[in-house]
Amino acid sequence: QVQLVESGGGLVQAGDSLRLSCAASGDTFDYFTFGWFRQAPGKDREFVASIAWTGGHTFYADSVKGRFTISRGNANTVIVQMNSLKAEDTAIYYCASGPWIVDDDVSIAGSYRYWGQGTQVTVSP
Repeated sequence: QVQLVESGGGLVQAGDSLRLSCAASGDTFDYFTFGWFRQAPGKDREFVASIAWTGGHTFYADSVKGRFTISRGNANTVIVQMNSLKAEDTAIYYCASGPWIVDDDVSIAGSYRYWGQGTQVTVSP
């Protein structure tokens, strides 16, 4: 059973940076895509970024392009480096993963089979 555990959230000021990590276990992930989604109070869950475990190609939401970077870390971890944070980035951030997700579907939450519990990111204006 795949398990995903997020860490790295917190309270920061606008303009600061945060680094979120997703520790994955339970599979080899060769054919997996990893994604980060976020959900702000009263809003739908939205796509942030994704990375293919093999090959490493990435996708980003327009709202974070140029500010966030997703990458593979050591061992089975996926990192999202968030720079120039804005108040509108405040949300619970979720790590997700799943096998055989095609590029056209990486931004769709239903494409991912496994989800972490989420980590809170709060950016004060």
